[in-house]
Amino acid sequence: MIMDKLNVTLTAVKNLRSNVRQCFEHLADGTDGEGVEESRNKFVHEFQEKYNNINSQLREVEQLINGLQVPPTAYHLGNTTYLAQETSQDRQALYPQLVNSYKWIDKVHDHSFLAFNNLNQNTLRRSYNYCSQKRQRLPFSSFNNDPDHIEKLLSEINYPTHTTYKVFRPFGSNAVAIVTIANVLKAAIVFKGVLIEWVTVKGFDEQLDHDDLWAESRYEVFRKVQEHTHSAMLHFYSPTLPDLAVKSYMTWLNSHYKLFLEPCKRCGKFIANGLPPTRRDLRTLEPFHEECRNC
Repeated sequence: MIMDKLNVTLTAVKNLRSNVRQCFEHLADGTDGEGVEESRNKFVHEFQEKYNNINSQLREVEQLINGLQVPPTAYHLGNTTYLAQETSQDRQALYPQLVNSYKWIDKVHDHSFLAFNNLNQNTLRRSYNYCSQKRQRLPFSSFNNDPDHIEKLLSEINYPTHTTYKVFRPFGSNAVAIVTIANVLKAAIVFKGVLIEWVTVKGFDEQLDHDDLWAESRYEVFRKVQEHTHSAMLHFYSPTLPDLAVKSYMTWLNSHYKLFLEPCKRCGKFIANGLPPTRRDLRTLEPFHEECRNC
């Protein structure tokens, strides 16, 4: 009975801390800047609701704490109770370290379980480990193709006027395409045959050529965009229909030309945590903040 009350109290304290954190995040985000008076009134109204909710939860926590009783005996902690019998000063801090280790292992277990489910749903096979059961000479495949096929494939895509590209071959027959999207970003797409092997994204004012294909951008926003391009690269990966995969990927990549001009489709804000909506939906191409897309 005592443990049940203690668990309810700890849960109430956890909820209170979570709501306080959300309230401060709401204050930090501010207004979205559209319709100053209307936006300000909406912001104040939402803050008042969060503040009243925190006050009610605080009163609830105080009532629960006042209802707790001092246990007649110490709580049973299993074998960890023997740690309190240590007389050595170095070993007296083992119990809090043990609790932190348990929490860390518990989080690792949860994240590993989620990653296992995601990996089972998506076949993340890459071109270097994809092979058929029988080795045979194919007239055309993702690897054995015309050296000029990439140029022909890219020329067939209907690019907007703000997008340009150039192709060069620093690695022999495998091509590298430097795509410039408006005055926003540059992307280096490394091909292996017709399959996309790597993508590097940098700002429009940064240098991007064959000498620094693997160096990341110095801007955090383009490092985030590069992470999303790698996810899209795995999503559109198709060794059986490589041409369609490249065309679909290029269509998705071109949706970043309004990276700093479009608000998030979920929260309606242009900036969240100092970044614009860097994630583009793989089907609808709608912009989202990384936090909003996972809500």
